[in-house]
Amino acid sequence: MAPTDRTDKSMSMKAAIAAFVRDGATVCLEGFTHLIPTAAGHEIIRQGRRDLTVVRMTADIVVDQMIAAGCVTRLVSSFVGNSSAGSLGELRRRVESADPAPLAFEEYSHYGMICRYLAGAQRLPFYPLRSYGGSDLPSVNSDLRKVTSPYPGPDGGPEQIYVVPPVNPDVTIIHAQRADRRGNTQIWGLTGVQAEAVYAADKAIVVVEEIVDDEVIRSDPNRTLVPAHAVDAVVRCPRGAHPSFAQGYYDRDNAFYRAWSHISKDPQRLQDWLDEWVRGTADHAEYVDRLGEEFWARLAVGEALSEPVDYGRRL
Repeated sequence: MAPTDRTDKSMSMKAAIAAFVRDGATVCLEGFTHLIPTAAGHEIIRQGRRDLTVVRMTADIVVDQMIAAGCVTRLVSSFVGNSSAGSLGELRRRVESADPAPLAFEEYSHYGMICRYLAGAQRLPFYPLRSYGGSDLPSVNSDLRKVTSPYPGPDGGPEQIYVVPPVNPDVTIIHAQRADRRGNTQIWGLTGVQAEAVYAADKAIVVVEEIVDDEVIRSDPNRTLVPAHAVDAVVRCPRGAHPSFAQGYYDRDNAFYRAWSHISKDPQRLQDWLDEWVRGTADHAEYVDRLGEEFWARLAVGEALSEPVDYGRRL
């Protein structure tokens, strides 16, 4: 159910996905190395969304799963792979041989994707960058174009420079460590491009390990990377980034990353996995329970506390 208090944006994962992810939408899923919004991707699968354009800088296991579930027809990314542990079987089949159906793929560099988010967040028509000079990416992506700079180049004459178009998702979904009920969201460790991706979108869902009181957020304001005014829904979903990690909450499940290459290599085995672990679970809480506390104990992390900071106040 949606909250009755307008300042309280907390809702269930099921309600948030139902409200903000529509068939045919452009959906951004961001989180770099950790804080990957896996549970949100699983709920999109459960709800049977179709014809999505997925924007993710590092398309990985959750994207492979969403493609295999028939949710995705277009992928926009700067990296595809199983994070140093192998390949993404379904994505490869779709791109290399259109098996069982084609997947449209728009490829950028990492920095190119960052520039697209920056342009989208600032509502700019394009964003300039130098790094495509000498690259063959423009030969496979017609949206990488050159414009003439209005300012003199290094030699004093007109300069041609590459630009990328903005990306403005219908909805951006990120995972984070904590937020208050209004949506003030705090992230530490690797921060990636979550803030830029949220600002670029029409709507934003923030999935967090825990929802905390306002006082917790106000006590450490510099950790607030995404402010409440940019957030439309806050979803509490502990362990929702698995098999990636959440800095300070649980470790990366390296065994699963290694296993995924073998699972996704076999189309039937992949579908069986989805039937058991995603389509066969009511929600992420059931997914977590099936793995069991002994499993989660192996991913437990110890404390590495930050030093207190005195922000000062008027006397």
